[in-house]
Amino acid sequence: MSGDPTAPTTPLPARTASDPIEKGRSGIVGLVRAIPIRWRILSIAALNSAVVLVLAGLIWSGANVLRSAWEDVRQVRESDKILAVLESETGRLQNLIHRYINQPSPEQFAEILLLREAVLGTLSTRASTDPMLSGSVDELERVTERFLNGFGELRVLQSKITKTYEEEVLKPAREMAGLYSVIEGATGRRDAAIWPSLEKSREAFTAMLVAANAYYLSQASASADEARRNTEVIERTVPVMINLADNDLQRMALDKLKSRAAALRNGMTNLSQQLVARTNLLRNSVDASQAETIGAIDALSVKMRQREQQAQTTFDHTLTDISRKVLLIAVIFLGVIVTAGIIIALSIRMPLRQIVVAMHAIMSGDLDRRVQGTEARDEIGSMARAVEVFRKNAIAKRQADDDLRASKEKAEAALIELSEAQKNLIDSERLAALGGLVAGVAHEVNNPIGISLTVASSLARRADRFESDLKSGAPLRRSQLEEFVAAGRDAARQLVANLLRAGELIQSFKQVAVDRSHAERREFNLDEATGQIIASLRPVLKKAPITVAVDVPEGLTIDGYPGSYGQILTNLFLNAANHAFLPGQSGTIAITAKPQGEDDIEVVFADNGTGMTPDVQRQAFDPFFTTRRSDGGTGLGLHIVHNLVTQQFNGRMMLESGPGQGTTFRIIMPRTVSRGASETDFKSDGSNPWPTRTMSST
Repeated sequence: MSGDPTAPTTPLPARTASDPIEKGRSGIVGLVRAIPIRWRILSIAALNSAVVLVLAGLIWSGANVLRSAWEDVRQVRESDKILAVLESETGRLQNLIHRYINQPSPEQFAEILLLREAVLGTLSTRASTDPMLSGSVDELERVTERFLNGFGELRVLQSKITKTYEEEVLKPAREMAGLYSVIEGATGRRDAAIWPSLEKSREAFTAMLVAANAYYLSQASASADEARRNTEVIERTVPVMINLADNDLQRMALDKLKSRAAALRNGMTNLSQQLVARTNLLRNSVDASQAETIGAIDALSVKMRQREQQAQTTFDHTLTDISRKVLLIAVIFLGVIVTAGIIIALSIRMPLRQIVVAMHAIMSGDLDRRVQGTEARDEIGSMARAVEVFRKNAIAKRQADDDLRASKEKAEAALIELSEAQKNLIDSERLAALGGLVAGVAHEVNNPIGISLTVASSLARRADRFESDLKSGAPLRRSQLEEFVAAGRDAARQLVANLLRAGELIQSFKQVAVDRSHAERREFNLDEATGQIIASLRPVLKKAPITVAVDVPEGLTIDGYPGSYGQILTNLFLNAANHAFLPGQSGTIAITAKPQGEDDIEVVFADNGTGMTPDVQRQAFDPFFTTRRSDGGTGLGLHIVHNLVTQQFNGRMMLESGPGQGTTFRIIMPRTVSRGASETDFKSDGSNPWPTRTMSST
């Protein structure tokens, strides 16, 4: 297989010893190998250092020429930065002016003044002291000052616009709103003839006011047209409302409304004219001056680009000359370094290849080939000697493997015998448990059957006496008849109760015995199966004062192996009865079950007995481990439980215990055991007694 690291690689065809080139190379390599590897590598570093020193001197000699050219480039770029600052500040100032015109505020005006001083400061300090801009500062100051003067004119016009809006638009609008309120108050009734026209006029007034505000803020022509149309609607509806008015107060308010509407229309006309004038001033003064400023800055930028190009050309020529000289020196030294590097590489690679060939031979099993180069005194010679030691160890290991293989064959035979013995022990343990179950159930069944036999015998004797009384011919008293009927009824009741008890015990034992003897898969009710198992175990539990508490909900079913479930509970009961409680000690065993998620069921078996030490917990599920071997314990009870849970039910089992804290077994098993989990995983004959541990113990 190509990926096998132990597979030998096909070596490259080697030159013969008579090849002159090979002889010369071997001779040079032999001379170099007399030098330690660290000195060989340091020689390459020394050559590289020499190259660095020569190149550094050459570069330093050209640095002075480059410095002068770079200074010109740097100065041009500094001037470009000043022009970029001027362009940015004037553009920002233009944007602030536009924002101030649309939404004037003291904060924006203060910011404009600060930015204006910044622009003038840039012109008077940085630009005037720059050697490349000092001749063009006057022109820049002239166009910038004109740009700033335009803002002053705009500010004056903006004050007029604000005043016109406040006094000629908003003031008449407020008065009209009051007049509408007066007219509505004077009308009184919603069914008045004037009311439809009044509502139409009031709606037009509201729309006009909204459009006027929008036009003032955004200068949108559509808003101006909307305000004008609604004003005309108001003026048209006023005469109609005057004709429909039914009192003097209405007519007086409508006359004033008509005059205020005309005043509002004139105010809107004045506002439109002033806004148009502001737009023209903004375009012809501020924006045009800004464009002229940008043009002057662009012209200076062109000059800066030309000067930068000249400096860059000088810089490039000087850099090209230095590059040629550096390249020539680098090529010469590179040839020397490459030649020395090849020789040093050969002095390392050739003996390493010999070691690699030897390692491949060892890994492929060819241990008879001796490693070459063990006589060399450098570091690779030490590696060759180490590989030779490895070869000798491999020879010794091969011999040890042969011996181990023979020992393994003997051990396998012993293991087979051990497995057979273990199988017999497991079968004995299972049969012993079932035998104890039979003996206990037989004892329990004997009680109700014995009582039934006694009652039946007593009833038979009473019947014989009653028959004798009948045959004697003596008069039969009513009390005798009632006594016989009462005795018969009582006897029948006792017979039925005891025989039903015996039947229940026999049925429980029958179901448990059938489940134990047939490892068949079926769906069984967990509540019923648990009750049957506890009923069969009560004779065992009666030997000690142990109380059993069961909390298994009805309707909880498992599709699995009821016989194995019964053996799990039986082994846990017997383990608790024998180990959890001291002789004569009372205690409680609790069995609870509940769903865990949609697919699993959790069964908890807990006792409040003496508990386990950490050492006992670690070995609780190990085969043949028992704390009462002197009392006949085999140490297979919990081992079988763990195997049934993990192998046959594909479940998990957790153990929690502590000295004096009782013991709790938590069993998680699926509602439906997978089809792969059957006797092929854990057979009833114990053929798989060493499962992989899937439990956790605390």
